[in-house]
Amino acid sequence: MTAAAPVRASTPRPKAAATTSTSSHAATAPAAAASAFTSRPGAPPPAVPRPPPPVVPVTRRSKRPLSTDFLSDDATAAFVRRVLCPQHQAGNGTPPPLEDLLPPLTSRNDVDLQLYALLAVILRDFVQAWYSKITSDETFVAEILQIIAHCTRALEQRLRKVDLESLLLDELPDLLDNHITAYRTAHNPVARPPTQANPRDIYHALCPLVPLSPVPKPEAPESAAKQQENETMYRQLLVQGVLAILLPTEDLENECLTALVGQILSELIIGNVLINKLAQPWMLWEIMIILVRVLGKREPETTTLEEGVAEALSPDAPIIEPESSTRAWSFQGIFWGVIQWLFMAFTAVQLVVLTLASSSSLPARSTPVLDAKSSLAGSGSATKAAKANASKPVKAPIVTFKLWSCISSLIELDSRTPWLSGALSMLQFGAVSGPAKLAGLDGPLDRLLSHAIHSRLLDSSHLPTLLRATRGALFPNNAQGVSSLTPPADESQLRALRRRCASALLALVPRWLSRFYLSGRGLGLRPRTVPSRRLSGSGELAATREEGERDVGTSGGQTSTEEREESEEDRTAEEERVLREIEEGILDVFSDEYCNRHLVYGILELILVRLMPELAEKGVAELWDERLS
Repeated sequence: MTAAAPVRASTPRPKAAATTSTSSHAATAPAAAASAFTSRPGAPPPAVPRPPPPVVPVTRRSKRPLSTDFLSDDATAAFVRRVLCPQHQAGNGTPPPLEDLLPPLTSRNDVDLQLYALLAVILRDFVQAWYSKITSDETFVAEILQIIAHCTRALEQRLRKVDLESLLLDELPDLLDNHITAYRTAHNPVARPPTQANPRDIYHALCPLVPLSPVPKPEAPESAAKQQENETMYRQLLVQGVLAILLPTEDLENECLTALVGQILSELIIGNVLINKLAQPWMLWEIMIILVRVLGKREPETTTLEEGVAEALSPDAPIIEPESSTRAWSFQGIFWGVIQWLFMAFTAVQLVVLTLASSSSLPARSTPVLDAKSSLAGSGSATKAAKANASKPVKAPIVTFKLWSCISSLIELDSRTPWLSGALSMLQFGAVSGPAKLAGLDGPLDRLLSHAIHSRLLDSSHLPTLLRATRGALFPNNAQGVSSLTPPADESQLRALRRRCASALLALVPRWLSRFYLSGRGLGLRPRTVPSRRLSGSGELAATREEGERDVGTSGGQTSTEEREESEEDRTAEEERVLREIEEGILDVFSDEYCNRHLVYGILELILVRLMPELAEKGVAELWDERLS
């Protein structure tokens, strides 16, 4: 998507010079000298003064929506030094580097710099704001940083042992697929009136989660209060278990610091940022719109991810609309289109053959093996290691990951185009279990896909840029400020936001594909709703204008105008039908906050269990007893 250029500010005109006695005398002096010169006999005519050249307005570059100067490394380091190291600001000499003043958070200095900036904003606004009123001592903030540094370093060591490939592309999409299936089952029950069933009760029965029980009901306010209390206690227990695993023993014995860090993690980060924000339907739709803007085509001058996020988050960002223009087919266009497709097919086949031939040199996908020390320690240690490996996910070919079935379930591939779903399933089975086993485990295609995922998606060099863009989106100018992502005020604004999200998603799909797939032409699911042919908004204005032209036109012009009006109405009605299919088929699965909380908590639990398998094996009290005994 090409982001529209922001409106340029009007060029200021130069001010006129102030009229003073000196300036007036200077202005009349040449005129007096000219009259005296012309009064002399035989004198040549005076030279006529030339008018001043016209002032050419200077064209200035348009202002960006948000300044990204605060995201530079120098500005970030100065901000971190000012907030987290104020005791080293008084000296006039060269300040020492940050890695000598602050504890290391990870093994990369560029990642540490961005994490320091995020921690500086959080600690300044939520800790130093009240602690500085009690005392000017800075050791308390330093102790908090030490505890957080212990957690981040331990998490990094555990993260190296996690199969991120399976976690991101297999297990997390499986959770999303279960959410989609449970939501559609709950909101499309088998029971018919007069029998009624609460969709939230059905969803909670299909995806039970202890902190989200009992199901809040409008007629019972005490149920909502009880559910909020259970959710708060669950978050605190979850954080206490994480701290018991990651922190050293001497830090666990400091009850004051562990309580404060636990509150920061459970309420500020998990509660406010993850649960209360990401579970909101409007926030999920806004994130989809931002992703479409950032990942789409941008202006050539927008070259960084930070500027793309800032442009997408700005209130003046253009609204993405699908193209409504129609193409007139011709024989020459069809001929060159066929040639182009043939050339692309030949290039694709050549690329696939070359890549498969070179995939034999790629390393095999890593498989979990038992530690040599544990195998030599005896049968007891080997049994524990075997149990630990049993809880880990089993390696599977990338082609069989749940990501593909999740996408198929989200876009309703089985219902809309059952023939295409069956063909893809047969192709998948042949690639995995066929004679060549191209896509089997450690096959040529499997190695190639794994190499592409690790080199493109899981490259650690993208992490500083991602953290920098996240900080620019959450904390513009290193402050909370006023976020451009504000919740809708009423139901009409929420529907308008959902329509904008549907339009943004539709803009990513070619027009012919959206008509074929979402208009019920795939020999599968028919459209849910048939919108009225009556136009609204700008459509009514266009219809009125065409009606006026039809009244003053001739008979032949009247016929052509009527045909043009009917075709325009057909296109508008078809586009309206496609947008409603996207809203009710794709976006509607994220329209219930209570159901979204199940999904967010499920994702959080899965990530924590993969990082810390002890959480699934022992309780929080048992973990604390082992560490403090």
